Amino acid sequence: MANALNNDGKTPVKPKPPIHGLGDGSGHHYFSEPQPRLGRFERFARATALMAGRPAAFFAALSVVILWLVTGPLFGFSDTWQLVINTGTTIVTFLMVFLIQQSQNRDTMAVQIKLAELIISVKAAHNTLATAEDLSEAELTALHKEYCKKAEHTLMHLESRRGKKAVHEALDEAAETGSDAQP
Repeated sequence: MANALNNDGKTPVKPKPPIHGLGDGSGHHYFSEPQPRLGRFERFARATALMAGRPAAFFAALSVVILWLVTGPLFGFSDTWQLVINTGTTIVTFLMVFLIQQSQNRDTMAVQIKLAELIISVKAAHNTLATAEDLSEAELTALHKEYCKKAEHTLMHLESRRGKKAVHEALDEAAETGSDAQP
């Protein structure tokens, strides 16, 4: 980038300062360094979450249930026979809750980071919204109400510019007449 020139072809381009200490903004800096090694639990959780979401995992679980059903007559549908499936499914469910929660936490954090980057990069956006996940429940509720009002106002403005009825007016009218009129 040191040899890059402006549109006039003469003036060198000044390098952009790092954004929030994250590099030059090109995206390449973020991943140019070796990624830290994942811990054992995180590697196990990721692999398990990927495998559990595949059709093969479903058919394996279905096969276990079918095998259990087929062995019912062999064991006389005894209490022990029922206890085997109950205990097995309880243990698997109990452990999967933690693996799924870890995966969900990771995915949620990744989405929050991506949204924060988008919010911060938009000049007209309120950068404080980039950390909305850190607000209290009451603050989030108040913020949600405020943005619902803004969305309704924006929708009414856009519809009036297009010469359409507001969505809520069209729905009210359709309810009164009993028709399926579209807004």
